[in-house]
Amino acid sequence: MLSELLSMFGRFELKDLLDISVLAFLLYQALRLIRGTRAWQMTLGALSIVLFYYTTRIMDLRAARVFLETSLPYLIFGLVVVFQSEIRRALAEIGKGRMLRVFRGSSYEIRFDEIILASTALATQRIGGLIVLERDIGLKNYIESGTQIDAHLSYHLLMTIFNPKGPLHDGAIIITGERIAGAGCLLPMNSDPYLSKELGTRHRAGIGITTETDAVSIIISEETGRISASKGGEISLNLDGPRLRRFLKTAFDDRKEERPIRAST
Repeated sequence: MLSELLSMFGRFELKDLLDISVLAFLLYQALRLIRGTRAWQMTLGALSIVLFYYTTRIMDLRAARVFLETSLPYLIFGLVVVFQSEIRRALAEIGKGRMLRVFRGSSYEIRFDEIILASTALATQRIGGLIVLERDIGLKNYIESGTQIDAHLSYHLLMTIFNPKGPLHDGAIIITGERIAGAGCLLPMNSDPYLSKELGTRHRAGIGITTETDAVSIIISEETGRISASKGGEISLNLDGPRLRRFLKTAFDDRKEERPIRAST
């Protein structure tokens, strides 16, 4: 036994070390992507099935093994369907990595004054609104679902678009850099059954876009006049102007990894 181990290490080369390091890095990144999501529990379930399959082979349980061998291809297909949103997000996370930023160019910086002023004014007047701020992941497909504007960001334009008598009041405004790229845009709904029933479709859409992408959304409730903000599928409720500013600055500061500020309900 000792001689076999020494023989194996004797054939160990630098490329083998590199191979193991790359595999360990990929596994670590995969675990980081699914940590804290529903994919984590489902991955544990899939690993349990794989472990059970090898147990049937070792113990020669033929009927169970045949059943699993027949079912596994369909299980893999089902996992792809169930995890489609996680897969899209994982690929997007890879695409926005630091090493790939040279191909995308430098990131822009947003001045939040006009957005915060419009959000607080809409909240005071009990006018509903949904504002989405693009970050690293492009939102072109969502912009194309509404009316493309490509206008300079300003308080007056935001208030005009969200005027209840205007044609673009429903839907979301998407902001790219210092410009309003689109209005009346349709966003994916968050389908979390545990989400509070007090949060309506506007809030679910605001959370949904931050679940699918790395965007940040601001939701102004028409019923309560409260401001909420969402990032990474989490929502912070009851934000005033200063809290909203801190939320946005934290979200757009790449050096900070703070979680969203949770206001009291």
